[in-house]
Amino acid sequence: MSANTWTIAAARDALRKGDISAVDLTMSCLTAIDAGDGLNAFVHKTPDIALDQARAADLRIKSGDAPAMCGIPLGIKDLFCTKGVPSQAASRILTGFKPEYESTVTSKLFDAGAVMLGKLNMDEFAMGSSNETSCYGNVINPWKVDGRDLTPGGSSGGSAAAVAGDLCLGATGTDTGGSIRQPAAFTGITGIKPTYGRVSRWGVVAFASSLDQAGPMTKSVRDAAIFLTAMSGHDPKDSTSADLAVPDFEAALSGDIRGKKIGIPKEYRMDGMPAEIETLWSDGIAMMRDAGAEIVDISLPHTKYALPAYYVIAPAEASSNLARYDGVRFGHRATLDAGDGITEMYEKTRAEGFGPEVQRRIMVGTYVLSAGFYDAYYNRARRVRALIKRDFDLAFADGIDAILTPATPSSAFGLGEMANADPVQMYLNDVFTVTVNLAGLPGISVPVGLDSKGLPLGLQLIGRPWEEGDLLNAAYVLERAAGFVAKPVKWW
Repeated sequence: MSANTWTIAAARDALRKGDISAVDLTMSCLTAIDAGDGLNAFVHKTPDIALDQARAADLRIKSGDAPAMCGIPLGIKDLFCTKGVPSQAASRILTGFKPEYESTVTSKLFDAGAVMLGKLNMDEFAMGSSNETSCYGNVINPWKVDGRDLTPGGSSGGSAAAVAGDLCLGATGTDTGGSIRQPAAFTGITGIKPTYGRVSRWGVVAFASSLDQAGPMTKSVRDAAIFLTAMSGHDPKDSTSADLAVPDFEAALSGDIRGKKIGIPKEYRMDGMPAEIETLWSDGIAMMRDAGAEIVDISLPHTKYALPAYYVIAPAEASSNLARYDGVRFGHRATLDAGDGITEMYEKTRAEGFGPEVQRRIMVGTYVLSAGFYDAYYNRARRVRALIKRDFDLAFADGIDAILTPATPSSAFGLGEMANADPVQMYLNDVFTVTVNLAGLPGISVPVGLDSKGLPLGLQLIGRPWEEGDLLNAAYVLERAAGFVAKPVKWW
């Protein structure tokens, strides 16, 4: 078995035993990346950086200074600023942008000895659920049905495809409304969105600042625990970063959830839900019950308002965050005609630099923040958000330890199937995930089964704030009970 197919945990143990070097492990991934160009997952390969970091990791391991992530080859989502390496957020407007600084997340990973293989494709500015808005072109899911190209989900589609296709051992993702959990479910991998404030946002290109959160995408729950421990921690450069100690999340994986209360929200049983999703959810409930958990029916009454509230708040914040991209200081600048002034430069640069979906969300956001509509839309959405958070607070106050729901309303759909349809149909992919971001809670997607077409389906567990250890342990129990080991048949 090639080393690029290993889990992070298996690679860590092999590196410490001396069964493989970090350089050889990295070379295995670099070879797989070159062979995997058909997935369009990596948009900037960094083999020289990777091998330099791998050689340094080997020296640390030999000296006995080997954190868990030392020597582990990773892919980095293009939303993370990486010093001297193109960081475009998959947008034309950031063409040529190479940051002079490192994001806190990548700094932490590199300090822990991790290896960067390159930058990963994504939806432009993380706005999308299918990875079809990228200036680099769409990512293709490693899973296929009848030869059809499928979406890997979005916005962290490149991260999901790279991990599922064994191009890397893990990848960074970001989640604003489900952008880690939905692609994880579509590709049969694990993805966790931590509590808002657990992982620094400094150096991550902003979409919606009160919702964005970085997290790991991995081949197993144990890998997610190892990876999240390295990513987490207080950062004084991020005012929303929580000054809390970081537990050893891997140590929390006891596999024992006896006596824990798992909530099943009735509002997530939606009209028109596919029977396969219902069956998967019922199977997951049975798995948790068989593991000794108490299953409790709960109500989250404001769930039905979550999607419209999200699609007011997120575009409003995006319209403010993206105002800085104007062609003046960095990135793309349009060619001007004689007589054009600063206003024409702004208009032409933004029209050329932003794709249609980003433009749509900027316009929606600007509209809901405008005079006369601020109270009618934005303030009302903020009040709904508070009610959604209160629903979760009341459930946890009643003793619920975690909440089990579907991760997505379907398995991966075909590329192009929704991109040209009503945008609302695409937005409905986030129906099970946006509540978690609005409430600032941790959530994880775990692959549990295959649908009738042979495509992976995931279940989501939602945890108490700051209790990622308990959440990961519940996910670990679900993972072991499901026994999901399916892999895509290699075609790329």
